[in-house]
Amino acid sequence: MERRVAERLRGALGPLGLEPHAFKVGWYNAVVQPAFHLPYPDDTLAFVILSTPSMFDKALKPFVKKERSKIIRDPVDQCISYHLSRVKEKFPDQRVDVMFDYEILPSRKPKFLAQTAAHVAGAAYYYQRKDVKHDPWGKKIYGVCIHPKYGGWFAIRGLLLFPDIQVLFLEQPAPVDCVSTEEKRIELLEQFNFHWQDGRYRDIIEVKERYSEEQRVYFATPPAERFRLLGLTQEAQRIEFQ
Repeated sequence: MERRVAERLRGALGPLGLEPHAFKVGWYNAVVQPAFHLPYPDDTLAFVILSTPSMFDKALKPFVKKERSKIIRDPVDQCISYHLSRVKEKFPDQRVDVMFDYEILPSRKPKFLAQTAAHVAGAAYYYQRKDVKHDPWGKKIYGVCIHPKYGGWFAIRGLLLFPDIQVLFLEQPAPVDCVSTEEKRIELLEQFNFHWQDGRYRDIIEVKERYSEEQRVYFATPPAERFRLLGLTQEAQRIEFQ
């Protein structure tokens, strides 16, 4: 069952520059605090959805062109929401729950820990200070996921959960440890924590694909000004930021 679902998801999302990676809810719940547990049985089938560098041209720009008059909030969030909601139509006989990376609980905590989900699904390795044997920092250090193909040039966009599908025998894939030396891990975490705006951490490994210059400019632009880069109207911008 998991294989059929995964194939259908890849067929629907792949042409959009989106990658689905399967995991069991129990894998995730086993490594996060109870406050972040997903409220499903451990064997429930779930997928973490990544956006790759090609998403900008394959999904976002066509979405903006087609749905121009309906865009009233963050264009990328609305694009991802549109496509993941449409994916549910591919499974008319299944319940499909969707969680987005931008959603938060009443407690102001995120609905799920995106980087942990990517790690347990084997999609990208979540490097944290615990991965460094001789910790050189005396302050809080945030972790970051690195993809074996895209390095840091990707994003985690959401989860698809299939509450009616239990996968007892799904084997957990290990994420590729592509930043394997102590020196490179320290360099990665320092670049991400102290110099994240220049994006150097994204190229900590040799990548096969990265964001286009147009895409880099877009994500480096303050959110209030991104509408203009996509050719959206000032009216839409006023609706978003009034």
